[in-house]
Amino acid sequence: MFVYSCREGGKVLERLYRAHNRSIFKYIFYLVQNETIAEDLLQDTFLKAYKNYDHFRNEASELTWLRKVARNVVYDYLRRKRIIQFIPFIQSHEQIVQDSAIAYIVENENRKELFYALSKLKVSYREVLVLRKIEQLSIEETAEVLGWSTDKVKNTQRAALKALRGIWKGVEEDE
Repeated sequence: MFVYSCREGGKVLERLYRAHNRSIFKYIFYLVQNETIAEDLLQDTFLKAYKNYDHFRNEASELTWLRKVARNVVYDYLRRKRIIQFIPFIQSHEQIVQDSAIAYIVENENRKELFYALSKLKVSYREVLVLRKIEQLSIEETAEVLGWSTDKVKNTQRAALKALRGIWKGVEEDE
């Protein structure tokens, strides 16, 4: 019986990993801004998801549930290490298609500026901006992941955008 349930659990974990590992990695990476740490935390996330899959009640999508698990893993890491030190963003795993050398340089500089500015924000602001503006979750989905009310998401997003605008002048005015 135990062997059977381990095999079944392994299939569930494999399916979850194949379907969502890139999205969860990006989410973690945007929060910790370090590829090696993000890879470790991704493994921790899926291990924790595997151990706790029997608590998943299908009230939200699996991806939303995995983001919650990832969020908890990241916060545990930050608490454990007592680190609120952010490293400039380098996304070496992303394949960049170059139209021209100049376009590549401009895009790269803008990305560095954005992620530097994001790194200066407090974690809750960064988290809302990552979920809403980069991951493009709805307000309701963001509230579900963070365990917040939709009003708190809206207010935090507004404050985060204002803070980001103060640091980085390239932020769009729309919300």
